[in-house]
Amino acid sequence: MAEEAVRVDLWLWRARLFKTRALAAATAAEGRIRLTRCGEANRIDKASRPVRPGDELVFATGARIIAVRILALGARRGPAAEARALYAPLEPPVDNGAAAHR
Repeated sequence: MAEEAVRVDLWLWRARLFKTRALAAATAAEGRIRLTRCGEANRIDKASRPVRPGDELVFATGARIIAVRILALGARRGPAAEARALYAPLEPPVDNGAAAHR
């Protein structure tokens, strides 16, 4: 039977969005990941929070904002091509206030 949900830190590591699981866990624990499920957005505050296919995640790494929709959970941390099949990139949220001041 396939998994229906996995920990957010494990999924981020499997999807190769973080180099180590510890970095993914620390980012989650700091509340720097936003999860959108069924149209409701919440901040993730623990690395153990479950994610499921269809969920959307938004977080920053360095100077980049990454927004993805989870397509699959994956069974391992595989090669990059396998990791890219776990998610679909989304357009990052736009701050309309900042755009108006340009």
